[in-house]
Amino acid sequence: MANQKALPPYWAVVLTASGANFLAMLDSTVTMLAVPALQRDFPSSSLPELALVVGAYAVLFAALLAPAGRLADTMGRKRVLLGGVALFTMASVLCALAPTVPLLVAARAVQGIGAAVMVPASLSVLLLDTPPKRRMMSISLLSAAGAIAAAVGPSVGGLLVEAFTWHAVFLINVPLGIALIVVGAKVLTPTPARSGLPDPVGVLLLVLGVGGLTVGITNGSSWAWTSGRTLVCLGAGAVCVWLAVRRSLRHPSPAVELSLFRRNRMFTSANLVALLYGTVMYTWLLVSVLFLTDVWQYSELAAGLAQTPGAVVAAIAAVVMGKVMGRFGGPRYAAAVGMTAHALVPVILFVFLTEDSAFAALWLPCSVLVGFGIGATMTAVMTAGAMSAPPTEFASVSAVNNTARQIGGALGAAVVATILRTTAVGDEAGGATLDSYLDVYAFCLVLTVVAIAVAVFGLRTRGPSASVPTEDARRTPARVAD
Repeated sequence: MANQKALPPYWAVVLTASGANFLAMLDSTVTMLAVPALQRDFPSSSLPELALVVGAYAVLFAALLAPAGRLADTMGRKRVLLGGVALFTMASVLCALAPTVPLLVAARAVQGIGAAVMVPASLSVLLLDTPPKRRMMSISLLSAAGAIAAAVGPSVGGLLVEAFTWHAVFLINVPLGIALIVVGAKVLTPTPARSGLPDPVGVLLLVLGVGGLTVGITNGSSWAWTSGRTLVCLGAGAVCVWLAVRRSLRHPSPAVELSLFRRNRMFTSANLVALLYGTVMYTWLLVSVLFLTDVWQYSELAAGLAQTPGAVVAAIAAVVMGKVMGRFGGPRYAAAVGMTAHALVPVILFVFLTEDSAFAALWLPCSVLVGFGIGATMTAVMTAGAMSAPPTEFASVSAVNNTARQIGGALGAAVVATILRTTAVGDEAGGATLDSYLDVYAFCLVLTVVAIAVAVFGLRTRGPSASVPTEDARRTPARVAD
């Protein structure tokens, strides 16, 4: 009981960790509707240059997640989390003050580094600085923060740009970041650093590999999949990832902890579901905004706001699922139920979707189903990952899981661009048709069904190694590591 009393206040820890996760996920989508405003302020910049404002963040975020997770597990979760928030906040100020597009892109890259550092550390903080009996609820709250941030990002960005300027999109992070640093410094438990910092060569190879793959996948449609730069990015990225994996398997302090893939099927399945469903989730978020603006002729702001009900439902579903998951089959069934709800949406759209706007009768109920699917599935996948790891690897587990989801997001963006571009050929207006969008939703349906199968057969809890780490394990991380 004495150790339990030494734990910091529960809600202070939850707000700090979830707030960091919220900021990182918000900035992955909030800048989408700022691009037109940037084009007005920097008329000499091309659209590909302005797209780097979004892309620089996404690439560095995805590439550095896994090494940052290892860093948090070795240097201490509090130190790494607060350092990541400080870097993210400083970069937000630089973004708002950037006088040119190249400087803005550079600041966004630094912001992506800060986000990659604080996301895996936030889960480690939640699981180790809160009572064991509340860990599943902690994961659901973190999932809720991330889900609602990713979904409302476009509408928040549109509102800020319309009410103020594009600078407000970045300045809003500053007071939130400062508050997180102040609260976190007071309430989080400091932990001593362990020996064995991540292998720097392996880190560099992993960053180049994931970065190259992300750039190649994201731009493959616009560059052409057979173009030289696409093939160079994909080929070099694949080689670097392969070299990083080989080095991590042999190095005493690897850039990314890969041993769990070999000894724990649940961990492998959780990350495969994260990759598959991450592709579906980001495909839905992107294609839905495009459909609403292109076919139903919504404004960009209205299209972003139309996504808000789904975001609210996602947050509620994540919290509710965290409460009931342990009683009803664990993450295996929670993920299957969530993705089944999402799989119903393409079926409904195939039957009822037309070129005539029907928000209340069609879009709103579909958004509710998708929101439930996102909240339930993300909570289940994060819980499955945490259940498969000892306390000393919580940050690494979170990092790998988030990396899989981010790569899925890049795949989703590439799929949307490729399908819409291909099926639009021959259209008199030169744009995508209703059938083009239905093809994208069909892709979502197929991938969701595959993800459901992986969850049902792979996310099975077996034996003590698959249970959420106990309080005794939390007290003796060194012994667990040995």
